[in-house]
Amino acid sequence: MWLKSLRLTSILIGALNFLVVVLGGILVAISFPGCDHHKILPIVTVSMLAAVKMGTMVKLGIAQEATAKTITDSPSETNVLDTVIRHDRRVKYKTWLWWSRFAMVVTMLQILGAFYLMFNVARYVSQDGNYSSQCFVGLAASSSAWKRRVMIIFTIIACCIAVVQCFTGSDVLRWRSFYATQDDAWKAHYQEVFDYGIREALCCLGRVEYLTVLEDDEVYSVAKLLGDLVAYRASGTGHLELLTGLALLQKHGQSRESHECFVEAPVEHLQVAAAFHEFAEAAYTGPLLDFGRNPFVFPCVWLHRQGILTPWTRNRRPALDGDNWWRGHAAAFLKFVNLPPEVLRRGRVCQKKCEAAYFVVVLHHIRSVVLTIRGTETPEDLIIDGLGRECPLSVVDLDGLINSSYIHPSVKQRVESSFPHYGHSGIVEAARDLYTQIEGYSRDECQSSGFLSSLLGAGCECEGYSLRIVGHSLGGAISALLGIRLHRQFPKLHVYSYGPLPCVDSVVADACSDFVTR
Repeated sequence: MWLKSLRLTSILIGALNFLVVVLGGILVAISFPGCDHHKILPIVTVSMLAAVKMGTMVKLGIAQEATAKTITDSPSETNVLDTVIRHDRRVKYKTWLWWSRFAMVVTMLQILGAFYLMFNVARYVSQDGNYSSQCFVGLAASSSAWKRRVMIIFTIIACCIAVVQCFTGSDVLRWRSFYATQDDAWKAHYQEVFDYGIREALCCLGRVEYLTVLEDDEVYSVAKLLGDLVAYRASGTGHLELLTGLALLQKHGQSRESHECFVEAPVEHLQVAAAFHEFAEAAYTGPLLDFGRNPFVFPCVWLHRQGILTPWTRNRRPALDGDNWWRGHAAAFLKFVNLPPEVLRRGRVCQKKCEAAYFVVVLHHIRSVVLTIRGTETPEDLIIDGLGRECPLSVVDLDGLINSSYIHPSVKQRVESSFPHYGHSGIVEAARDLYTQIEGYSRDECQSSGFLSSLLGAGCECEGYSLRIVGHSLGGAISALLGIRLHRQFPKLHVYSYGPLPCVDSVVADACSDFVTR
């Protein structure tokens, strides 16, 4: 089985490493009796690294075969894996990945060993001294031609291995020999690769809890989507071939025609959008905004914006959900928009699964309540971005289009007649969670009495005020979906979405264009 599955490059690298071990042994044998230990150390080091590399390739091949069998032996008829199978598959992939990384470490050591060998050869050959003819140092000047040839061949092969292994990768076997053209097998393989890679990246960013999760969580959903995207490997298409094809499609695709269907927003909406843009920008209270503006001194700028230099003002700032002890995210938001602390009424900066960070601001001077939703800044936001599968939109999600008396009947009819509608899964879930946060959840949508209603309802502090929902990128997409749901309850609502992600189908996007400016 192994002979048919071996990569040609693996055979070449294995043969070269074996040759290095043999030649190294010969050089040590002819040099050792009359040579100091430190003079043959370069030969011993390179030979030992070659032997370790050979052993690593064997172990990596075994792990790679075991990994492939967990895919091919698993049932492909069901989308839900048994917990035991899922755990076994993850353990096998973890073993393979760790052996792959160990092989990369050995390769790096071989590169350093080649430099070490070349350095010593150059240094000893260039020196004049009375060295023993049996010593490695004296081989260059020895009258024994075969010894010189052995040393030269050994040095060349050791350097060639270091170069070749940089371009061949660490895999010993060909995955195609196991998966052939099975779409499900390739999808499952890349799902596991992406799943473990994403979890390790999140662990490096401080989210250690993701490494111990066994059930199908949001990370696995993202990995599954990415695995489906690279299913083209089943047909034998390489990664570079796919990228080339996509580039050609983009080059020869629609250019002018694709923009003809867009209608420019009214000038007054664009002017208001420009005025509220600073709120969407201020929502980035982490170091990302400061890094983009001040790449060299951003830690100092961020600490200043977080108010860490003025801790005595902590009690004046509102306490946001998930803020640090000195309430720095509230300080950063208020400092950017240059507003007093009392205007910031509510917010959340620490998120979990499919949750968006937001800020609620009351502006009495323009009779507006502004709900600002942050875009992509944390690992949790990236997971929401990655949950790109289509998700069916319910009647509740489209409440502001279907049940609002301010929507033209023809628009309602077009939306209702074209059901079902779909949206971006991660964004839909984040918008639903945010609605629960700011307006409460009730089975009877007419009996909502949430936070926004306590501000904008009859007899409340902000009665008659307009509601403005703003957001950039991911925040802009969540803003649009949230605005669609809230429009029936708050007819004086308008959404300003800056560079939003695609989040709904074209019918819904056209239907909400009167109160969503993007």
